[in-house]
Amino acid sequence: MPSGDTKEKTFAELLDLYDYSFKKGNLVKGEVISYDSNNVLVDIGAKTVAICPNREVVSSKNESVKDVLEKGKEYEFLIIREEDDDGQLTLSYKKVQSAYSWKKLQDLDVENTILKGVVLSTVKGGAIVDVEGIKGFVPSSHLRTKLSDELVGETLDLKVLSMDHSTNTLILSNRKAYSENQEKPLKAVFSEIKLGQVVEGEIVRLADFGAFVDIGGLDGLLPLSQMSWRWVDHPTDILKISQKIKVEIIGIDTEKQRVSLSLKSLQEDPWEKAKESIKEGEKIKGTITRLKPFGAFVEVLPGVEALLPQKEVLELQNKMGSILEVGSEIEAVVMKFNFAERRISLSASGNSVEE
Repeated sequence: MPSGDTKEKTFAELLDLYDYSFKKGNLVKGEVISYDSNNVLVDIGAKTVAICPNREVVSSKNESVKDVLEKGKEYEFLIIREEDDDGQLTLSYKKVQSAYSWKKLQDLDVENTILKGVVLSTVKGGAIVDVEGIKGFVPSSHLRTKLSDELVGETLDLKVLSMDHSTNTLILSNRKAYSENQEKPLKAVFSEIKLGQVVEGEIVRLADFGAFVDIGGLDGLLPLSQMSWRWVDHPTDILKISQKIKVEIIGIDTEKQRVSLSLKSLQEDPWEKAKESIKEGEKIKGTITRLKPFGAFVEVLPGVEALLPQKEVLELQNKMGSILEVGSEIEAVVMKFNFAERRISLSASGNSVEE
């Protein structure tokens, strides 16, 4: 039976008396007592205060350790380094949380569960995501949207493709989650849409020929030609991934399960103004926007382009004494104005038009 003076011994002396020790890999509880520039100081009942490096608390310098581990509160830690020469232990908070997260994942019916993940960064071949505190990888082929830095910070629906706690490997699919997350069959979606309907959608993918817009479980195509009355070289000039836009349904192919959309149809038609201000036989000024083998396109009003045929381009170059290029400002004569077809033809001299 211990002698009465045991009551007067310090806690450190009691540790020595009973040969109590802390080992690497042990799970311990401790109270946060202070912070320094690189560590959180934790009292776990050892001879000296233990340290939990900031890197073992947060993953980013943008996160505050004080927001994660509050002073005066008790948390669980993993001992990752035994006592150094000063008798100090090194702890990890992140590894404990990671272990709990892995346990939670392993307990889930992952075959029938859709997870949420935040994109941390993009790398060659895919995106790094955070799922319940675990870093996972989504291959480019399993992203519903095109891989780009614009994805960083976005929350994605994900399905597990494979996972291995022993190697900390978690591979996920955004495409699979999306296809399984569609509550309505496509047939039901098609039954609810109609031509001329204005709907709100989200840009999910950009391609050279247009943009794919999710309009409620169905990806419609917004062609390049339907984005604006003004010339658009590439969708990225005016649109971005995850952007919310309103579009009009201008085409429905139920058999092929395709929907065509227009952004341009919801904008004011600049040709209405052109009809009032542009007359055949009159001179007009404009700026060359595109050069093609058959001629040059000239913007004569915002959103209104006229064609200067190649023969006329050569004549105008001779007349001006300089080579025409994109951005060149010219003056030409309106030869023909077809409002119904939204076409204007120009001439360098207007010789075929009575002046």
